[in-house]
Amino acid sequence: MKLKQTVMLGALACAAMATAAYAQEPQDSRGFYLGAGIGQFNAGIDDVNDLDDAVNGWDESDTAYKIFGGYRLNRFLSFELDYMNLGKPSGAVVPGFNVDSSVDGWAPYVVGTLPLNRWLELYGRAGYYFYDADMGVTDTLDNRVTFKEDSEDFVYGAGIGANIGDKFNLRAEYERLDLEGLDDADALWLNALWRF
Repeated sequence: MKLKQTVMLGALACAAMATAAYAQEPQDSRGFYLGAGIGQFNAGIDDVNDLDDAVNGWDESDTAYKIFGGYRLNRFLSFELDYMNLGKPSGAVVPGFNVDSSVDGWAPYVVGTLPLNRWLELYGRAGYYFYDADMGVTDTLDNRVTFKEDSEDFVYGAGIGANIGDKFNLRAEYERLDLEGLDDADALWLNALWRF
């Protein structure tokens, strides 16, 4: 089963578990939380220095993961710090040349939450991703050129979360990354977190 389908099934499971949950008192809205997530990172290059005719386009994906921690000021506002590893997408960009990339780094976020009821919530997030990017180009003779870059770029996303009991939260999320050198960069995540 593809990872994208798994994330979508996770979102449906969030909704199903939340509606089946028993009635409970609202949880304490302030405090620390820790979590982790798995997802699919998609990267794409439409053109390289306006050489559209020579470039087939590069659109690859790989499994990504994150760990994160944060602090909720109240039910509506949180601050979060994520470590994200976006995997190693790889594929041919022109005949005879393979491109691979590796991106990981830290991202502080502001997270806004809109509780729909005791169990379901919508949220949006915005932050900055401080990352190390390695990109390599390999030809058919295994000659390789590597480019390394440290950079920071804007990231934002939105999702739906399900509160399961007082402490556990399961989230499905779409995130858009404005990474330098890529025309398209986004991720689908399935995250779980524990509130203290």
